[in-house]
Amino acid sequence: MTTLNLPAGAGKLAPYTLKQPKAFPAAKPPFSRVAYAAAHVVADTLAEHDPWLTPAIDWDRTIAFRQHLWSLGFGVAEAMDTAQRGMGLDWKDALELVRRSLDAAKDVPGATVASGAGTDHLAPGPDVTIDKVIAAYEEQCGAIEKLGGRIILMASRALTAAAKSPDDYAKVYSRILSQVKQPVILHWLGEMFDPALTGYWGNGDHLKAMDTCLDVIKANAAKVDGIKISLLDKDKEILMRRKLPKGVRMYTGDDFNYAELIAGDAEGYSDALLGIFDAIAPAASSAIGALTRGDEKTFHELLAPTVPLSRHIFKAPTRFYKTGVVFMAYLNGHQDHFVMVGGQQSTRSAQHLAELFRLADAAGLLSDPDRAASRMKAVMATQGIAA
Repeated sequence: MTTLNLPAGAGKLAPYTLKQPKAFPAAKPPFSRVAYAAAHVVADTLAEHDPWLTPAIDWDRTIAFRQHLWSLGFGVAEAMDTAQRGMGLDWKDALELVRRSLDAAKDVPGATVASGAGTDHLAPGPDVTIDKVIAAYEEQCGAIEKLGGRIILMASRALTAAAKSPDDYAKVYSRILSQVKQPVILHWLGEMFDPALTGYWGNGDHLKAMDTCLDVIKANAAKVDGIKISLLDKDKEILMRRKLPKGVRMYTGDDFNYAELIAGDAEGYSDALLGIFDAIAPAASSAIGALTRGDEKTFHELLAPTVPLSRHIFKAPTRFYKTGVVFMAYLNGHQDHFVMVGGQQSTRSAQHLAELFRLADAAGLLSDPDRAASRMKAVMATQGIAA
């Protein structure tokens, strides 16, 4: 087996010998849980552009990765924060991404896509009013619906900055929900993922904010398929899940506690819309397939080793988790480089990537250990480390 010398803290290197990868038989839907994977984008390293200012996307590799997710039974949550929305991917390219994904899905039996609509083309500022926020949401929702797409209604930085009270959130969401053609998935993205969203729903107290959100959902339940909450707090998710109107789904966005939340309890369970599914797709597909067969023991056995990896990828500053997701795609051969739009590959240290490598190997998620080792050596070499 291959052995590497990897950063191990205190400025030292330590040998690490790779294990054999696990076999994760792909499971086919229908699953007993709705399962969306929020998918990343692949940068185009041959494009002439300013990496920090203008995104350049390798469309072929980006769509090929979605085909990989569909083949494992996942729906694709498109143009979300995992695709670096608001951190390298602008609205123009997000809409092009949605269009290409919807077109590709037509050729895949059973493939589903739900796409993020937000207000990211409207920069927050003192001149931004609630009516301008509504208009921005209307523009993006209308553009996605024109393509035949289904909407994930994303949280808005502009709304956070413009709102004076919880009533402003109720006004915006009620207006948009009254207009959408089919039920949407709401997305409450916590401040750990995006500090600009601190105090969303008009309150810094998550429990009080939850009450406002629940009021909006109850007043518009016919237009809400479900809500994804990304607060990394299983107790808050379970509390909200139990308060949702009948027929409204809870989509877990908890990349720390997803296994427990998807399995559920005597009072219910969470469906899933997760960025970590991008990185652990083979294991997650097999696990949800086992759960669908009623084999909860195998479900937990498959997912338990992935949780330490996920907690590492999503560790604070959580907003930089996309780097770990793309690094996994690189190690597993889904792209030929470790470069991200916006230069975001630089947001994690060599030590962080080394621990990610070890945890991914421990979970059996490095599909070709020799390839992964070679690529790990190449990345370490760019930082002056002879692995």
